[in-house]
Amino acid sequence: MATIFATPAALLEHVGEQLGVSDWISVEQSRIDQFAEATGDHQWIHVDPARAASGPFGACIAHGYLTLALVNLFLPQIVEVRGISMGVNYGCEKVRFPNVVRAGSRVRGSAQLVAVEEVKGGIQATIRVSVEIEGEERPGCVVDTISRYYPA
Repeated sequence: MATIFATPAALLEHVGEQLGVSDWISVEQSRIDQFAEATGDHQWIHVDPARAASGPFGACIAHGYLTLALVNLFLPQIVEVRGISMGVNYGCEKVRFPNVVRAGSRVRGSAQLVAVEEVKGGIQATIRVSVEIEGEERPGCVVDTISRYYPA
């Protein structure tokens, strides 16, 4: 269940807080193959299960940018800001991929509100999202997302 803020300004009072976690999803080979098709990145470590089985990771792995893209799926499950006319993805700070996400793994997002500041016409929030891998110590991705929320 998402952490709900009644207004964008309400975010100002919660810097440093954990916002919660998303649902778990499976990163199946079919999702990896679809991402390879969409991006043209057909490197064997992503799309050749036979070759990848004897490769450095023991299986096909998700593209780092696929893992990053899943943050867009997780964030609305973790945080909801109400009383806005719109929210926009303003960008990212520091993106890291500390671990691989093997095909068939389950992942979820966890988020912390890192910073909030007023910007012309709205509020800018930096939310650090870690893409956790079930059964693994290190996450598959850690990114500081930047969102802007404009009041209704």
